[in-house]
This record gives sequence, structure tokens and C-alpha cells, in this order.
Amino acid sequence: MIFRQNLRIFAGNMKQYGTILVVDDNASILTAMRYLLDSVFERILTLERPDYILKTMAQEEIDIVLLDMNFTLGVNSGQEGLLWLRSIRKQHPQTPVVLLTAYADVNLAVKGLKNGAADFITKPWDNDELVRKLKDVLDMQNEIISLDEMEKEHIRRTIDHCHGNLTQAAELLGITRQTLYNKMKRL
Repeated sequence: MIFRQNLRIFAGNMKQYGTILVVDDNASILTAMRYLLDSVFERILTLERPDYILKTMAQEEIDIVLLDMNFTLGVNSGQEGLLWLRSIRKQHPQTPVVLLTAYADVNLAVKGLKNGAADFITKPWDNDELVRKLKDVLDMQNEIISLDEMEKEHIRRTIDHCHGNLTQAAELLGITRQTLYNKMKRL
């Protein structure tokens, strides 16, 4: 009984999410995010300049990006954030991006979501809500598997089950051997 209680306490303190990349030109925001997200993420990477986003993402395995919308002093249109959002989505389409801005603008939020943002958070933020949104985005991404991925996995398992016998695998899948060959080319 004591072991189970200790195990629960230990498991409750474990960080359950991988790496977040926080990009904001305000060093105070980055510091606040490091403190806030330390109990949630294994690693918190921060950048003050968006110019290094793609290089960092090429070198590191990033699970989610929290991206400010404005980086140039005096500019608050959000266009810089939308530009970087599109660049991230083009290079790393599977990595969710959550937008962060001090200028709550419904039209900007809609543009961000249409350009592939997973969510939108305004400054000043509510700590609990920000953490919840980040967790929700990651949890949802882990739950949703594309139909193509499901098909690929099903084909792989069937072929393994048939010990590589493609004729037998095609029969089990209810498709012709040629169709199986064509699907395997896309794997």
C-alpha cells in the first residue's frame, strides 16, 4: 500500500510533455514562460528572435511552438507572426503552433487559425488557461491519427501477420495483390 501511494506521488510530479519552443521578443515573457511551463514540459526552449525558429526546429525535436505575433517595435498587425506560422507549417506540418499576442483581434485570430494555428492566446494570459490550452492541443494531436496512417499501420500489421506472404495479406485485406503493391509503394 505504501508503495502505491509513493508511486502515485512520483507519477504526479512527472512532466508529461516533451519540448516546447517559446518565441517572443520580450525577455520577461520568456522568463515567465520558463517558470510557468517548467512543471509541464521536459524541455523549454526559448528564442527572442524568430529568425532562428526553423534552424532550431531542424536541430531539435519540438512538440509544440508558442509563437508571439509581433516582433518589430511599434508594429502590432500580427503579420510577422502569420508569416512565421506559415513557414513553420510548411517545414513542420505536424508540429502544432499556438499564437500569442497582446493585441486581441478576432480577425487576426481567425487568420491565424485559417493558416494552421492550433489555438490563440492573448496577453496578459491566465496561467491555468494557457497550460490547459497547450495540454489540450498536444493531447488532441496524440489522439488523432490520419486515415492514411491508420491504413499504413493496418497493412504493415497484416503483412507481418502473414509473415510477408503478400498474396495471403491481400486476401485478408480484401484487396487484390496489385492493389496491395500500389499501397505499399506509398508506405
